[in-house]
Amino acid sequence: MKQKVWKLAGAAVVIAAGVWVGMVVGNPLEANSNAVTPGTIEDPIVTKSYVDEQIAKLLNGGTGDNGSGGNNGGTGSEGGQNGSGSGSAVKLEVVELPMGKTLMAKAGTEVVVRVGMAIAYSSDTNGISDLTGGVDIKSGKDVPTNHLIWFPRDGRGIKGHPDEIIPLTLIVKGPYVIQ
Repeated sequence: MKQKVWKLAGAAVVIAAGVWVGMVVGNPLEANSNAVTPGTIEDPIVTKSYVDEQIAKLLNGGTGDNGSGGNNGGTGSEGGQNGSGSGSAVKLEVVELPMGKTLMAKAGTEVVVRVGMAIAYSSDTNGISDLTGGVDIKSGKDVPTNHLIWFPRDGRGIKGHPDEIIPLTLIVKGPYVIQ
């Protein structure tokens, strides 16, 4: 009988030690120390109106204006009044570019050449990004049709090829100026 009590007491000690080890060692595994709790200063809870306001600022280039830009002293028409209100979506615009004119895109503008032969224009040594082809198109090089072209900075554009006899038809998303 004494042996049975010692076995029972030993089993109780082993179980208690296992529970204690599980509580002490397992506690840090319970929650990741890098996890951020919602509602804290690291991860604040925000309202829908705050998010809408921040999106509107991004669509307007963070300047608070209507995103249409200036005419930069050039002649021609001004376009791309996209993002002109809180919650408004940036719209695609079909632009017919007259022969001899250049569409100067603002930073972040996207263009797709639909009809005609176009060449890239850049005021510096860098070019424009052909996102479809995954290449950089240098100034004076052909811009392929039906490729998504992105303008990373101001001072870059698209113009008609010198051998072209018809106006270019472009789809433009974002602000631009025709010069």
